[in-house]
Amino acid sequence: MNSDTKKTYDSSIDNLLENIKLKYSNWTTYEDGIKRFNEGLHMKSGRKFDKVIAGSSVWGFVAKTDGVLKGIPYFVGDVFKAAGWRAPAKHVRGSIFSSETNWFAWTGPNYL
Repeated sequence: MNSDTKKTYDSSIDNLLENIKLKYSNWTTYEDGIKRFNEGLHMKSGRKFDKVIAGSSVWGFVAKTDGVLKGIPYFVGDVFKAAGWRAPAKHVRGSIFSSETNWFAWTGPNYL
């Protein structure tokens, strides 16, 4: 990733995290819960994917590179549901570069 792409990727990741927090705060009004959720939401960087973690659960995965997963091509910024703690599910659910937020909820990327 070149430096401009990296900056765009990083700012889009930050935007995704903020939108997840916003969706959670729209879902509940319990202040302590919102604070705990926001503190527990973070990224863990991997070789091919960044993992979005919410508390002790995987929210989803974000592709760091272009590639192929289970026979399906994907591109930088594509978002996947979690198939488990370590691996993304097969299909792309959205992109961090999209201005739309209807493809995910605070619980994770939407089902197809």
